[in-house]
Amino acid sequence: MAIALRLASGRAPVSVWHRDTSLPPLDLLVLPGGFSYGDYLRCGAIAAHSPVMGAVREFAAGGGHVLGVCNGFQILTEAGLLPGALLRNAGLRFLSQDCQLSVEQAESAFTRGWQEGARFAATLAHGDGNYVAEASVLDRLEGEGLVAFRYAGDNPNGSARGIAGILSPNRRVLGLMPHPENKVDPLTGGADGLPLFAGLAQSFAS
Repeated sequence: MAIALRLASGRAPVSVWHRDTSLPPLDLLVLPGGFSYGDYLRCGAIAAHSPVMGAVREFAAGGGHVLGVCNGFQILTEAGLLPGALLRNAGLRFLSQDCQLSVEQAESAFTRGWQEGARFAATLAHGDGNYVAEASVLDRLEGEGLVAFRYAGDNPNGSARGIAGILSPNRRVLGLMPHPENKVDPLTGGADGLPLFAGLAQSFAS
């Protein structure tokens, strides 16, 4: 993730420790993938109560841009910053593979690098990526244009309506299950994910 951010912006990202209780001045806050607290409870459930999350909530409430990828998406839902939950994959197996995503909403800082309807490759690496929410929540996400990305073709983890990523109502918080940062360099698997980071860099430069 740090490599992708530096490649797109030309600036080195600043790391924040989970026990910190404040944030430095930021354009973007990223909750990356991984296995926070070993995922010994629900994925992201313990991390959602880390000391730094108070500052994360304040940053988001103030209109800050927040990106959560994989475990970061799980943390955002557990923290109540995005609706729904991420449950075990429909096949009950960890998925480590590429997938195809379609861009459902191009009017956000995260998706401005694509046109609506564009397709691109991303990488899956999760066991709990099955997005679920009540039908009324899914209808609201669809009706308000808050579904950012959807699985194109196969729905590998069984997510409701094929949803792979969602936005907050102000479109400044994005939760995304696949890893766009794994595809930012043709030498390491392709650069399909680079438009997300390039679009963010352009948003903050303007």
